[in-house]
Amino acid sequence: MANWFSMTPEEVTERLETNLLTGLSSEEVEKRLERFGKNELESQGKPSLLVRILSQMKDPMIIVLLVAAVLSLVSSGFRDWLDSIIILLIVIVNTVISIMQESNAEKALEALKKMSAPLAKVIRDGTITHIDSSLLVPGDVIILEAGDLVPADARIIECANLRADESAMTGESVPVEKSAVDRLPEDTGLADRKNMVISSTVITNGRATCVVTETGMNTEVGRIANMLMSESDVETPLQKKMSETSKVLSIVCLSVCAV
Repeated sequence: MANWFSMTPEEVTERLETNLLTGLSSEEVEKRLERFGKNELESQGKPSLLVRILSQMKDPMIIVLLVAAVLSLVSSGFRDWLDSIIILLIVIVNTVISIMQESNAEKALEALKKMSAPLAKVIRDGTITHIDSSLLVPGDVIILEAGDLVPADARIIECANLRADESAMTGESVPVEKSAVDRLPEDTGLADRKNMVISSTVITNGRATCVVTETGMNTEVGRIANMLMSESDVETPLQKKMSETSKVLSIVCLSVCAV
């Protein structure tokens, strides 16, 4: 991902091979759609409840608990069910909590999708038109006005009294002032990129002409979506430690059973 905010407007338009007066041609848009894909957030297919439950059963600690439940029942001659029931309840509670965490990540991703702008005002073939925002491509010249939802990450080329509510992305409590400043330092944080507008944020005041720099999963909101989709694959330090402990317990249990 290029640091568009650290480039001059001329460098941005030259790199994206676009024209501020006429925008992109229909033919060029088709080529870029094939290259970059649609301007929308991807989503993973939702696994069935059975698949989710089975995936939880692969955890070494769960396997140890299930084996313990069976051994407890067998060692009592199938007369003492209490210990086995307690162990199974622990497994069920753990599985329910894990599935709920996965569901929360999916709900957050759906919320991000709902934040996407349905339409975009764009200059194409020298004409200002409204299109489905999913058809935007890098290099498109868009026009933003007060009340608009920003359809993609874009570099501000010119603007007047422009302010944007970026609280959903940066945590800023009030709308921030934007400008078409030539360039910013390359280490400028997201909240301080005054010459950029961020996808899914809201224009609260003014007007601007911008060039789309990133679309879909390459936008800032797309990066968040990526993190949400990969959240279930990332283990916390506690989970890693428990995984190591469960492996040790598995070996100990098997050794005891063998003896």
